[in-house]
Formats: sequence, C-alpha cells, structure tokens
Amino acid sequence: MTVQVSVIATSSLGDRSYLATDGRTAVVVDPQRDVDRVMQLAGAVGARITHVIETHIHNDYVSGGLELARLTGARYLVAAADEVGFDRLPVADGDVIEVSEAVQIRAVATPGHTFHHLSYVLDEAADGGWHPLGVFTGGSLLFGTTGRTDLLGEQHAHELAHQQHASAKRLADLLPDGAQVWPTHGFGSFCSASQADAPESTIGREKQANPVFRLAAADFVTETLAGLDAYPAYYAHMGVANTAGPAPVDLTPVARADAEQLRNRIAAGEWVVDLRHRKAYAVSHLAGTISLGLDGPMSTWLGWLVDWGTPVTLLAETPEQVADAQRELVRIGIDRPAAQATGTPQQWATDPTALRELMVADFPALAAAQAGHTPTGLPAPQVVLDVRLTNEWRDGHVADAVHVPLPDLRRRLTEIPAGTIWVHCGSGYRAAVAASLLANTGRDVVLVNDLFDHAEQAGVRLAP
Repeated sequence: MTVQVSVIATSSLGDRSYLATDGRTAVVVDPQRDVDRVMQLAGAVGARITHVIETHIHNDYVSGGLELARLTGARYLVAAADEVGFDRLPVADGDVIEVSEAVQIRAVATPGHTFHHLSYVLDEAADGGWHPLGVFTGGSLLFGTTGRTDLLGEQHAHELAHQQHASAKRLADLLPDGAQVWPTHGFGSFCSASQADAPESTIGREKQANPVFRLAAADFVTETLAGLDAYPAYYAHMGVANTAGPAPVDLTPVARADAEQLRNRIAAGEWVVDLRHRKAYAVSHLAGTISLGLDGPMSTWLGWLVDWGTPVTLLAETPEQVADAQRELVRIGIDRPAAQATGTPQQWATDPTALRELMVADFPALAAAQAGHTPTGLPAPQVVLDVRLTNEWRDGHVADAVHVPLPDLRRRLTEIPAGTIWVHCGSGYRAAVAASLLANTGRDVVLVNDLFDHAEQAGVRLAP
C-alpha cells in the first residue's frame, strides 16, 4: 500500500499535526493535546500508532505526544539535545528509524525555530530502495515562509535566524523537488514569521516561492527580524509544560454556575467569558463579561490577555459549545474552567439591571461620522481606537486614530483619551474583545464590526 499522510488541522491555533500510515502502522507528528481525534483517525484507517514524533519543544501549544505514546505504547521521539522530564527515544541528526518494511523516518537537524529543532524525512520502500515522499518540517521550512526565531528570547533571534536560513538550504539540497513539505506552523500560528502562501507545497515550489531561497543569509536575517510582531503571552508557559511532560487532559463537564454565582465571580475579578458570536453579545450580555466568540481564535486571545491562573468561567448557548471551548483551552494549558453556564443572558442575570447592550457600527458609519454626519442612534466618535497589531497599523490606519494593540489594552487604559470610543480591528473579532473590556471599565463604546479592508472603499479617511 502507498503511504498516506493525513493532516489533522487545529485551525483555532493555526497548526497542523500529521498521521502517516502504510495501512498497518502509523507515525504521528506534532500532535495537539486532545489526542482522541488522532486515535480516532488511526482507528478509521485500521492502523496502529507505533511512533510519535516531536519536531521541537513547542512554544504555542501543549503537546499531546507524551500522552499519545502512553496510551498507544508508541515510541516517543524527541531530540536528544532537549533536556526533558520524561522517558523518550532520543534522536539526533542522521538517525534512521525503521517504522515498518514500507516506511522509515530520517532525522535531519534544522535549527532555527529552536536550537535543537529536527525535521523528519518520510521514506517509502520502492524498487529495492528508499524513496523520499516528503519532510515534516515543524517550524523550519514553511509554505512561503519560515518559523520565527525569537521565541527563545530576543538575544537568540539573530543567531537562530542565520541557522534557519542554513536549515532551509540544507533541506533543499537534501531532497528532490517533488518531495512534499509538511510543516506544523504557518496557518495562523504566531510561531511563523508570516503566514502560509499556499495550502500545500513541495521542495521545488519552495525554491521558487520562499524568500529564504531568494535572499542571502544576511538579507534574510534582516528581513525576517524586521517583520516580527508580538506573540501571545501564554507562550511563556508552553515550553515549560512541554519540557516537564504535560499531564493527561480532563475534558469532562465542569461545574455549573447559577446567576448569583456568576455575579460573585465577576465581582471577584474573575474572567467570565461569553462564547457567543459578537452580534449576539451586542444585543444583550451579562455586565462584566468578556466577548470571546467561538467563531474566532478564542483560545489564543484568552490565553494572551488573561492573567495566568485567573479562574475562567464559560458562558454559551449550548453544552456542546462549552465542550468545544474546553477542548480549545486545554491545548494552551488552561485545563479546567472554574465553572460554566448555558442558555441566555436573561438566565445568567440575577435581575434585568445586570444586562447590557453594545452599540454597533460599520466603516460606512464611521466615514459618515468623520464627515460630521453621525448616523442616528449612535454617539459621535471622540476617539477612534485601533486594536490591531503593530504591523497591521503600519500597513495603513484611520486618520487621527489612537493605536493600542489589543494585548496592551488592559495596561494602557489610562492612555486612551476621554469620550466615546469607536473601536475597530481587522474584522470585528478583536474589537469586540476590546469593546467588552472597555465597557467593563465604564467607558462608552461603539463596536465597529466590519472588515478593515472595507474602510477605504467606505470612504473612511485614512492616514497618508
């Protein structure tokens, strides 16, 4: 049987895991922490997982590799140079791992994203020899980009960027143009220097499309480091957890909270997160809650913004939505929410005075307001607040807007001028988070729920 490689996407974090199988045995690469879906996939193709591989110690999620190896009895491959707190099969550059008569894996040192990063070439037996099908590149060579090099500290970023350039060249020299490239990052993860430019790729395509092959080493380092923006604060906890060895997950339902308990949690300064779409949140929500809809990268922004260890309570329309949120949160190490409630805002409030609305506008409304014709029912904007990240702001922004990236908002509240705030981002998702945080401090807020790409066409005056 021809070796098949299946993608296990985690779109909320922008990562991919992989399952490669010859129909009998399977290799899993960079699994997320909720390993039940990996085991389900292996079971569906009738394959036994015999090897679990980490390309590197991950900084953007808690790995499921250790638990998957424990549950399946698979050999757990981790770089020998990484000092970890658990038993593993230590591997290094040049090691060859025989998976079956039809499949072998070759370890290739590709430092850059981390110091001890390994890529793994997948070979299939053919014509009495081994034929390379592709390479699992983790955070090394990505689709049209590479993994970022500053996650181990800015003091290492320059050195690692040089190594990243050399590692990409090594893979291109080692493999044929037709070999597939299977990266872990690049699909929204902040672990990549920029985002993937294609849904799939080969070594040959990367030689043509990827700047790492077009630029000399010094130019690549300069361009890469100049393009790096902020990354989530919770990354500080991921490498520590993965080095120590993550505990098994518990996805059983958490305790339910009634309206009085929700009020008390909010009063105590805990995070009570409303998982509904921001449009529903705007119509009616419980005062003091934070809008982080399941329709967007909820776990990324919750993990980035919350003080680590603060109790988190989840509000949703259905138990299934709470379960989905739990699954997303364990991937970043928020293992057990403090409580949960389902239903409607009216059921979560002790009385109607605990409910709030959020005013909503779009970019045409902002354009009208800039021209002195604020739409009926909306207060005129005295502050236009842009909560996008720095690189987005530099690419273009509303004239006279105030820029405070969402990750900085809570500590920079005093910098935002007085008056009614119209807050926007790139789509409305982050702006809804910001609007809820601002409203909880007593500010008058209007959510601009619109794509920033629509702003200029709508007539919004942009900065020159």
